[in-house]
Amino acid sequence: MTTARTSPRRSRGPGWVPNQHGAWAMLAGPLLVGILAAGPAWTHLALTAFWFAGYLAFFATGLWLKSGRRSRYLSPVRAYAPLTAALGLVVLALDPPLLRWAPLFAVPLGVGLWSSATRHERSLLSGLSTTIGSALMTLVAYDAGGGTDWRRAWVLAAVQAAYFGGTVFYVKSMIRERGDAAFLRLSIGYHVAVATLAVAGTAWWGLAGAGLSWWVVAVLVSLAARAALVPRRSPAPTPKQIGLGEIAATVAVAVSSLLA
Repeated sequence: MTTARTSPRRSRGPGWVPNQHGAWAMLAGPLLVGILAAGPAWTHLALTAFWFAGYLAFFATGLWLKSGRRSRYLSPVRAYAPLTAALGLVVLALDPPLLRWAPLFAVPLGVGLWSSATRHERSLLSGLSTTIGSALMTLVAYDAGGGTDWRRAWVLAAVQAAYFGGTVFYVKSMIRERGDAAFLRLSIGYHVAVATLAVAGTAWWGLAGAGLSWWVVAVLVSLAARAALVPRRSPAPTPKQIGLGEIAATVAVAVSSLLA
C-alpha cells in the first residue's frame, strides 16, 4: 500500500509562507540602514520582530482579500494579525513616541490591501506604494535608535525609496513587461531621473554627508546603466539571476548610503 505524500507547503495551506522573495530585501534594507545610521538599541529587537510579523500579516490578509475572503485563507490572518498587534504593543511600551510614525503607513497599507482586494497587487501603483511604506521604516528605526540628524534620516529614507521604486520598474521590464519598448523607456527614464537628482543633490544642494554622497551617486548611475542594458540581454536573465542581482544592489545602496 502506498500513502500519498503531502508537501509541507501544501499541509500548511495558503498564506502562511510568502512567495514574494524580493520582499524580504525590501523589508530588511531600510530597517538595517535606519538601525546602523542611528546605532543599535534594544528597541530594535522588538521593532524588527514587529516589522516582519507585520509583513506576514499583510501578505496573508492580501491573499485572503484576493481570494474573495474565502475561509481557507483566513487561518494565517488570524494567527499573524494578533501577533503583529502584540509585538506592536511591546514596541510602544519600550518607546511610546514611535506611535507618531503610524499615520505615515496608512496610505501605503491601504493601497496595498485595496490592490489585493481588486486583484491589482502586481500593478505599478501597488509596487510603488509598497516601496514607500518600506522606506519609511528607515525613519522609524532611526528614531528608535535615538538618532537626531533628521536631515540625514530623511535623505537615507529617500534613497531607499528611490532605489526600491526602481526595482519595481527594472524587474517588470524583464518579466511581466519584457518586450514592451514603452515600458522599458519608462524604466530607463525613472533610473536616469533618480541618478540625475542624486548628482544634483550631491553637487549643488549640499546633501553630501547627509546620506547622499558620490558613493551613492556612483551606485545609482550604475543602476541606471543596468536598467538600460540588462533587459536587452539575450538570453534573458533567469528569475534567480535577477534575484541575486537585486541582493547585490540592495547591499551596495545600503553600504554606500552609510558611507556618506
